Amino acid sequence: MADKNLNELLKWSIENSAQPDPSAPESDRPRSTLNAEALAAIMGAPSDAELMRAAMEAITSTDPEMTLESKMIAFDNLEQLVESLDNANLLSKLGLWTPLLELLGHEEQQLRLMAAWCVGTAVQNNAPSQERLVALGGVEKLVGMALGERVPMEKRAGDGDLTTEEGLEGAGETKDVRRKAVYALSSAVRNYQPALDVAAKELRKRGEAVHEGIDAADMEAVDQVIGGLKQKALNA
Repeated sequence: MADKNLNELLKWSIENSAQPDPSAPESDRPRSTLNAEALAAIMGAPSDAELMRAAMEAITSTDPEMTLESKMIAFDNLEQLVESLDNANLLSKLGLWTPLLELLGHEEQQLRLMAAWCVGTAVQNNAPSQERLVALGGVEKLVGMALGERVPMEKRAGDGDLTTEEGLEGAGETKDVRRKAVYALSSAVRNYQPALDVAAKELRKRGEAVHEGIDAADMEAVDQVIGGLKQKALNA
């Protein structure tokens, strides 16, 4: 499918995922339409899983014709798809958690921001997704990003091994990305003790005054930790 058709299909699928209210004003109804090629593509009724795979393929594409704008459209649609609990849990089954977390280190700031946003949406009130984030080392990455560290991009060599991008020494994370990382971290640690324990340990390693034994179900205590990180990001 051509890139343009892929993007139109992704956008259309999100905006038309719910049946419009016939009593709603015309301005409140989905406006996107499909051209003939995109309409032909959707006749196969792609599942959400297929749309999620297609979105990640677009985001991680090395095709020079795949523009940043196209990747952002695909990322926006992926983020909206994983708002569904079932779709968020599909990330693991589809093997999409690894490339999603690798994108936290992408050289393009807008893609790092979208990756953090997508992670935060996927793990919100979702213990299985929170567990995957912990298992894959995502909490450590989010802590670093929240404190202004650039996460190095991990690239896959031809044999599948990961190599780490060099040249980020002294590089700092942008304020906007830091704020999204704080959001993702907030979603990750609430009501999930293993994630909070990892986050607290990482924060203490970086000299942050975070008490041991904080209960992940204690929203006031969690708010205090997250609020401190949010303020640091705002003041950056």
